[in-house]
Amino acid sequence: MTTRVFDFPRQIDAELLAAYRGVQSSIISDCMERAYGTIGIRPYHRAGHMAGTAVTVKTRPGDNLALNEALKLARPGDVIVVDGGGDVSQALAGEIMVTQALSLGLAGFVIDGAIRDLGAIKVMDFPCYAQDVCHRGPYKNGPGAINVPVCVGGLIVNPGDLVVGDDDGVIALSSELARELLPKIRAAEEWEAQLLAGYR
Repeated sequence: MTTRVFDFPRQIDAELLAAYRGVQSSIISDCMERAYGTIGIRPYHRAGHMAGTAVTVKTRPGDNLALNEALKLARPGDVIVVDGGGDVSQALAGEIMVTQALSLGLAGFVIDGAIRDLGAIKVMDFPCYAQDVCHRGPYKNGPGAINVPVCVGGLIVNPGDLVVGDDDGVIALSSELARELLPKIRAAEEWEAQLLAGYR
């Protein structure tokens, strides 16, 4: 089986990326009517805020051929977002792939499926989000597709979306919506800071 590869999206521009670096996923969610974001996807790395451009992968549950192909093609600053159907019976990535992604300058992994080698990943600062952990490795037979709309933790992610992740979870939005929301996000951050200051 082969992996279908569609055109790579334009990367999020540096100014917009910088504006979202460090922004809490909860603030973004609040500004999106608290109705958007992944469910059940959690961080497994030690630390590190994630912000980057979505390169999406759709694969058969338990198979990471398309993810391997995406790693060969992804650019520094990309977040590889994998729709593995939420299956957690076999890991789609582990220490080797995470280390490879780190060496390539990628911004993170978001996997709607399982990972393995938790002992190594949990002490890394490379953002790695998944549904669960499983020691069983993947098949590499395909089929799969790169740069198609995917569903991850109940959230539709399109190629080129801005993907933001922190300790609370992952959210994705188009660059147009990200720009539109910025004033609202800054106001929410200021309001929250003032409220917290009043309790200290």
